[in-house]
Amino acid sequence: MRVLALLPCFDEADRVGPVLAALPRLVERALVVDDGSRDGTGGVARAAGAAVLRLPRRRGVGAALRAGYAWALEQGFEVVVVLAGNGKDDARQVPALVEPLEADLADLAQGSRWLSRAPALGAMPRYRRLATRLHPLLFSLAVGQLVTDSTNGFRAVHRRVLGDARLHLDAPGLDGYQLEPTLYARAIALGYRTVEVPVRKVYPATPDGRTVTKMRPGVGWAQLLSPVVRAGLVRLRAGRRSLFLSG
Repeated sequence: MRVLALLPCFDEADRVGPVLAALPRLVERALVVDDGSRDGTGGVARAAGAAVLRLPRRRGVGAALRAGYAWALEQGFEVVVVLAGNGKDDARQVPALVEPLEADLADLAQGSRWLSRAPALGAMPRYRRLATRLHPLLFSLAVGQLVTDSTNGFRAVHRRVLGDARLHLDAPGLDGYQLEPTLYARAIALGYRTVEVPVRKVYPATPDGRTVTKMRPGVGWAQLLSPVVRAGLVRLRAGRRSLFLSG
């Protein structure tokens, strides 16, 4: 299978090189979507052998992923593996995510840090440890399927999912963190086969111990929760309609 590694990046010139260097052989090509970086991220990525798609201004991780997915479909890739450009995800684990798709056991393989026997979380803030536990509970209720890690961006997706117009990934309001849980929830709702795979997710830290992150907690978590609310409402309406028809 033709596998593309997709890395959405904003100001990751100091970190993206080692991530690209660690990608396994099964990755045919790496694509860095430069989300309006100001530090030369795109140049570093090109020097490391990656294709680079630059957005003229910072639009958000959702917009970067959408652009990368479109590029992957145009280029004929069968599987897209998304991972962070700052080293948070272990590039050596890409084969574990690709394997269920290659064996035709799943259409989407979701990485789960909480399925690992001994999660190495690094400098993950306490509030985020709680939030990344709470979100899957709400997500599971909304989609009607048990999920342990619904906010982890480390995943592999088959082109049959990405090319499905019913996902409506081009809808307004998906330029930020909303896009990833929206993709996951709608893939489940449409009947695509999903599986969770244990992965590492280590949050990098500055020399003084602060977490390296670009997410603004209030805005970011509001964006992550909005697709859960929508998915729950859609499922609730569908249940009421089914009850009405059966009655």
